[in-house]
Amino acid sequence: MVVFENKAIPKLLLVCLFVQFSVSAANFFQPFNVTYDHRALIIDGKRRMLISGGIHYPRATPQMWPDLIAKSKEGGADVIESYTFWNGHEPVRGQYNFEGRFDLVKFVKLVGDNGLYFLLRIGPYVCAEWNFGGFPVWLRDIPGIEFRTDNEPFKREMQRFVTKIVDLMLEEKLFSWQGGPIILLQIENEYGNMEGSYGQKGKEYVRWAANMALGLGAGVPWVMCKQTDAPGDIIDTCNNYYCDGYKPNSPNKPTIWTENWDGWYTSWGGRLPHRPVEDLAFAVARFFQRGGSLMNYYMYFGGTNFGRTSGGPFYITSYDYDAPIDEYGLRSEPKWGHLKDLHAAIKLCERALVAADSPQYMKLGPRQEAHVYWENTQSAVLNTTLSESQSACSAFLANIDEHNTATVIFRGKSYSLPPWSVSILPDCSNVAFNTAKVGAQTSVKLVENALSPKISAPELVMTKNEVSSISESWMSVEEPIGIWSESNFTVQGLLEHLKVTKDESDYLWHMTRIYVSDDDVAFWEENKVSPTLVIDSMRDVLRIFINGELIGSVSGHWVKVLQPVQFQQGYSDLMLLSQTVGLQNYGAFLEKDGAGFRGQIKLTGFKNGDIDLSKASWIYQVGLKGEFQKIFTIEENEKAGWTNLKLDATPSTFTWYKAYFDSPDGSEPIAIDLGSMGKGQAWVNGHHIGRYWNLTAPKDGCPDSCDYRGAYGSNKCMTNCGKPTQTWYHVPRSWLQASNNLLVIFEEIGGNPFEISVKSRVPRILCAQMSESYYPPLREWLHLDLIDGKVSISDMKPQIHLQCEDGHIISSIEFASYGTPHGSCQNFSNGNCHSPNSLSVVSEACVGRNSCSVEVSNAGFGSDPCRGVLKTLAVEARCVSTSTIGVSQF
Repeated sequence: MVVFENKAIPKLLLVCLFVQFSVSAANFFQPFNVTYDHRALIIDGKRRMLISGGIHYPRATPQMWPDLIAKSKEGGADVIESYTFWNGHEPVRGQYNFEGRFDLVKFVKLVGDNGLYFLLRIGPYVCAEWNFGGFPVWLRDIPGIEFRTDNEPFKREMQRFVTKIVDLMLEEKLFSWQGGPIILLQIENEYGNMEGSYGQKGKEYVRWAANMALGLGAGVPWVMCKQTDAPGDIIDTCNNYYCDGYKPNSPNKPTIWTENWDGWYTSWGGRLPHRPVEDLAFAVARFFQRGGSLMNYYMYFGGTNFGRTSGGPFYITSYDYDAPIDEYGLRSEPKWGHLKDLHAAIKLCERALVAADSPQYMKLGPRQEAHVYWENTQSAVLNTTLSESQSACSAFLANIDEHNTATVIFRGKSYSLPPWSVSILPDCSNVAFNTAKVGAQTSVKLVENALSPKISAPELVMTKNEVSSISESWMSVEEPIGIWSESNFTVQGLLEHLKVTKDESDYLWHMTRIYVSDDDVAFWEENKVSPTLVIDSMRDVLRIFINGELIGSVSGHWVKVLQPVQFQQGYSDLMLLSQTVGLQNYGAFLEKDGAGFRGQIKLTGFKNGDIDLSKASWIYQVGLKGEFQKIFTIEENEKAGWTNLKLDATPSTFTWYKAYFDSPDGSEPIAIDLGSMGKGQAWVNGHHIGRYWNLTAPKDGCPDSCDYRGAYGSNKCMTNCGKPTQTWYHVPRSWLQASNNLLVIFEEIGGNPFEISVKSRVPRILCAQMSESYYPPLREWLHLDLIDGKVSISDMKPQIHLQCEDGHIISSIEFASYGTPHGSCQNFSNGNCHSPNSLSVVSEACVGRNSCSVEVSNAGFGSDPCRGVLKTLAVEARCVSTSTIGVSQF
């Protein structure tokens, strides 16, 4: 042994190691080029089949990003995709924001640190159900501007922002040829839907946008989605629920699916869309079966429209999107797990998929078909030297019949194909995966005020309950109705809402004075009529006040207003509060959409005829007093002059409320229940968690069960009928402190703050069910040599796999039966056939562990409980946070 007496040597060694680590950490990959041919993207000289997951960085906090990226990778993603958000990055012209949730560089680097590629969709129009489609509102004020057409002011601003983003990525060395993760860029977004509205100028704009992007020196390919006339060097791509029949506009371009809509967005008062995972997996398998090469889930994680970022109008604060990772960053099972298995099966086929220029097509029945991929010895991409007998072979067998199971013969073997499904055969012989057979676990997510999990293992001891409650000491302050500051101004006639607010607030006050004569009052009494306020068109919400009293409200998108009003003799103040609930994010001529009022405003029913208010003198006031005083922040909230709120207080309109709460223990995501409130906005410790609105979905339109079979549409499998569209609102853990968290609510129409609660959102219950005839576990396939056949796949047995969220372990097995169990998750029961040691076998394998696997076989349970009967294992488990327990040993 050598002993260093000079302690400077180890220190120097440590410094060298640190420098070496820092250098290697800064280089996500060795520099590599990205090109493409008709079959696929070519990364570092090799074709690749790629799975991408959409994550919009501003819809989560930076503290959430690492876990979201890690779960995406664990789920089988090779690529992370995101738009950029112009109005977030340049809220004021020339003043840029790349901090916090908008730290794009940090997000891209985290993706690279995880060994994943990045698809950056710059746009800069993004749609995305994001406020104004991502455009900054100041863009409207540039003289002569017309968005998304051959218009010089717009092209100048667009090029400036796109150049800013590309140059930033270049400076940070984030492109693939620099050793970064970015392999693909997008310019514009679904412009093909709008192009016809702009005529020839639209066609010229497409050519300009393409040439502008290609001239920025990014060094990676560019795409345009939904753009069949994309110029030659731009790859046109597909956005849809199904893209297996899509072909790009040139035989030299690969088939890319930039948006696989795995869910849909939701509006206030609407039902919640759900896309069955069986159909989603079918769509993905069909895409790769028929020649696709890169598929991106929109969304893999949807997230939250914090603040006023939700577009619309009327899109809710949650952007969960029924995605594989939910709004809170938790896995949505079985969607996440089933897709993970699908991705693993596709990866097992990659060797054959990338080698074959096109598949061999085989018709197996009237609505059944196979696509077979052979590894070609002539493949220059892979530089293989295998003999034909050693070539890899992979096949996809599809049954596109929506109703009937089909039995087909493929290469001398019989296969049973469920309706609307694809079986994947990585070795052209054995089925590794079928899209309609879900073997992944189901997770049941609960919201809990006091977490008291059921513990059956003696080694687990509860140390304390997690309790999160709002302080009973609520305080309130009224918001002034109408003009509240010297910043108001008077104008003859009506001004367009956004021209005044610049979208700095949802709210704009309009006030004018009305004179009512004795003759008018007598006329109304004599004719038994009331005057009516008539507005030709308005959006999104209008509150109507007379002398400070709310007399009516209207909501809608460019709807006519007919509101009866009552005036006393003399002068009265008529106040109109126009509100936006998310700016238009889709459609042509967005710069002309605006907000507030259109057309004429008048009062009818007066003795001497209608009063035209469109030409009246109006006083304008932008926003709310509390909003501009920032009384929702820790630093400024005491300015409001709060008073204690009594338990029996009558719910009031236009009121600010505040209270304090302690954070629930543990690491689970946090949700706040605002179901007792009406409409408004909420802040926690100064962070704007979004708009809330307690509107209820229609009672009908939600099927008792959802049939995955057949083409999916956003109205097919609705849920949540007869319930409020959204009551739970995400409060990121990083926005909280251990105690005394400030909650501030602005309420417009009345509600009861004493019923507000803050709770943990936890996936407490796991269920899984699998028969002994299911396919072998895919992770075992990854270790097989599919060419030499040394391992017999028939010897491998299916397994149930259970996994709690990170930081949680399985505390108990609530139900287990190997045999013929009945029922479904949280409602299992034993059947006529039942192995008596089912519970003990599963408990021994799983309790005390974060994840476990249990073999579904007679051998796994010691014997055959009923010969000649196809057996199934059904399990219900319960998870508990490790932060709430003391663990002595396992």
